[in-house]
Amino acid sequence: MTIVASGPSASATAPVAVVAADKGVGPLLRAWRERRRVSQLELALRADSSARHISFIETGRSRPSEEMVLRLAEHLDVPVRERNSLLLAAGYAPHYPETPLDDPALDALRAGLEHLIQCYEPYPALVVDACYTVVAANRGIAMLLDGVPEGLLAPAPNAMRLTLHPQGLAPRIRNLRAWRGHLLEQMERQIALQRSERLRALYEEVAAYPVPENTRGGMEDGGDSGEPAGPVAYFALPMRIEHDGRILSFVSSISTFNTPMDVTVAELAIETFLPADPATAKYLHTMAG
Repeated sequence: MTIVASGPSASATAPVAVVAADKGVGPLLRAWRERRRVSQLELALRADSSARHISFIETGRSRPSEEMVLRLAEHLDVPVRERNSLLLAAGYAPHYPETPLDDPALDALRAGLEHLIQCYEPYPALVVDACYTVVAANRGIAMLLDGVPEGLLAPAPNAMRLTLHPQGLAPRIRNLRAWRGHLLEQMERQIALQRSERLRALYEEVAAYPVPENTRGGMEDGGDSGEPAGPVAYFALPMRIEHDGRILSFVSSISTFNTPMDVTVAELAIETFLPADPATAKYLHTMAG
């Protein structure tokens, strides 16, 4: 599977967080400061300002400069898309562009992502945007998706739907309740940061999917897993999934770009699935020939 180039990236169509223009930037900055549990004094020290000035900005008594908005957003670790929203609320133009993923300007980035996930083979790896639309995936992912209905795979597959849908991977995941809980908590954290209506709608959709009655909540696999007898000391919650009569165990790792200067790039995430036990690693290498 390769980079999906279908016009603007899915993240580009996601609406910017709703901003009440009449309230200005102050309440938004205060909300971010409180969310980060930072006092006005601490933020002022970080931003080389004063607690009085921060207070005036938050109450609307002072209009911050464009540089100050960006500086405060940086020290509050505000997502790039939300920084543009803060600027708009303060009366300034957005600072960060949102380049469609298929734009020629991102050719090198797309090629680099494709090369990176191919290098992870035979281990599964994929790239998703802010709403979990899959924009690239390697052959390891294709192996796990073998047998999934075409309707879930096209035209723009969504990683959360593929994982939790009753016709997707959900029936194959032996610890679905635990893995499902992990994924939903992950989405809840992102919703708190991004305030995206598309992401919230996706969350409500996948959270409503029925969970098979025979789904286990722990690490039990049942049946022949092909693993040596005895417990395995997992160092992170694994996804235990059945493939061709065997139980494979993976732990996932998510990587993002450092100091992104573009909204689309900022919202890309690379998720890799590493074997959680020797039997899984051996099986994947055997499958790869």
